[in-house]
Amino acid sequence: MAAEIKPLLQKVLNEYLAAKQEPFANHAMGDLVRKKLVKAIKDLEFINNDKYIVKGSVGQGNWATVPWLAIMNKSVTTSTKRGYYVVYLFSEDMERLYLTFAQGVTDSTKSEMARVNEDIRQSIQMDNDILKDTNMKIGESTLAKKYELSSAAYIEYEKELPSEQTLQVDLKRMIDYYEEYVHIKQEATNIIGSELPKSEEKLTSHTIKEIVDHIYQYIRSKGFYYREEEVTNLFLSLKTKPFVILSGISGTGKTKIIEWFAEAIGATKDNNQFTLIPVQPDWNDSSDLIGYIDIKGDFKEGPLTKVVKDAYNNPKKPYIVLLDEMNLARVEYYLSDLLSVMESRKWEDGKITTYPLLTEENYGENIPLPPNVYIVGTVNMDETTHPFSKKVLDRANTIEFNRVELGNLNFLEELEERAPISVQQESLETNYLHLKEVFRDNRELVKQVTDDLVTINQILEPIHAQIGYRVRDEICMYMSYNQKNELMEDRQAFDHCLLQKILPRIAGSDNRVRDVLDQLIQFCSYETPTQQPYEKYHKSAAKLTEMKERLVDGFTSFWIS
Repeated sequence: MAAEIKPLLQKVLNEYLAAKQEPFANHAMGDLVRKKLVKAIKDLEFINNDKYIVKGSVGQGNWATVPWLAIMNKSVTTSTKRGYYVVYLFSEDMERLYLTFAQGVTDSTKSEMARVNEDIRQSIQMDNDILKDTNMKIGESTLAKKYELSSAAYIEYEKELPSEQTLQVDLKRMIDYYEEYVHIKQEATNIIGSELPKSEEKLTSHTIKEIVDHIYQYIRSKGFYYREEEVTNLFLSLKTKPFVILSGISGTGKTKIIEWFAEAIGATKDNNQFTLIPVQPDWNDSSDLIGYIDIKGDFKEGPLTKVVKDAYNNPKKPYIVLLDEMNLARVEYYLSDLLSVMESRKWEDGKITTYPLLTEENYGENIPLPPNVYIVGTVNMDETTHPFSKKVLDRANTIEFNRVELGNLNFLEELEERAPISVQQESLETNYLHLKEVFRDNRELVKQVTDDLVTINQILEPIHAQIGYRVRDEICMYMSYNQKNELMEDRQAFDHCLLQKILPRIAGSDNRVRDVLDQLIQFCSYETPTQQPYEKYHKSAAKLTEMKERLVDGFTSFWIS
């Protein structure tokens, strides 16, 4: 029996709005778009399943405003977030269906999309009924508008679809145009590639956006649920400063996210680029971590020594160290030497160097803390652990993992196994050590962030919790990396900075703390035209509200114990 796509497309148009009013999990509409419609497309005689990936979506965890079904040439892209492909887009009101030659909107800027759209339109001679204008009416949401901008060419169908034959003929035509453009670009790439010296042929690298998306998809393929924003924030935090603390209740996957993060970029236990060090309660100085001279005068290596040596000898590879349950011992005691050396980072001949971590006196040679070593600590706050001083909090991004969604199983559907990629140190390494370097790149951003931090410091002053230059500089660096790579909206990025660099400093039990919490909640909100408060920095506002509620018991802090 010949494959038919009209009944399935028509069913989506007729029933999707009603389906959106019902629970998302395990809904038949998801099965229709993700499986039945995908199979029908794959069964068409002109679809080569060795060449194409076909994927449909009604959303991840929640209903999408614009469901879609994409057909991607594997040599161009395997993700709808990037590259170009053929895609059916359903309008938000379900009154129209668009068959489009479009691009991924997540990893492309408006200018990039406009450039590629123009190149497609100029390169391919299409039939007159193929539209190349900007008159699509997908919807009013931000994502719908992005889909409209991403479409180089399209066919518009009214709600009552044409015949099966017309739909299949149109789809084949659009795929033929797609393949023609793929061929043109591949030919151009071959010509350019043949002109490169052999030493440069393999110097292709991943963009920061592609690396972050890969890490997110890799972790997801392992059956672990973290939001993409959480993975993005972890990446930015490590790039800003190679010291991150993950806090939260036990069992939320703090250790696993670091293990899979490292594995996604090719850092594993087998190649010694990932090391898990369980912290012991009796650690009381740096010798427990870095090593010491024994009674015979021999240097006894600590668990971090080999990592430092390997990283020093392989500067192009990232090395990730996980200090598991790092506050079982007092962090200020056993990590103080490492933190002091980390603060000595400076540029020397275009490279980052530090004071020696392993000294000639003890180790036989001076070895600095290599810039390709990244320290991540997991912490639980209970009666068996120690709190953090402001000295430690100043030097880290403190990321909280307390979100638990036991009932969310949608992320387990149709998981595609992902292979790790080899990410070089240059992708994760910081580009900034000093504020003047950020200021040179983005003067307006530094001024805007500093203005906000001055306001926050005025609020914090009564409880002596103000931030200093180090925190200001690192927030500006984080914001600059985010903006430069277009990973999150500026508002989202600053929300993370506020949550993990400033709020952990707040603790106390008197009315001054209550006043500070109230003022910060107000800072995180602004008035809408209807005079209703709207949370500009909603993660920080939610945390501040939680801290204020705990103040009723006589004491509050960032930490949940």
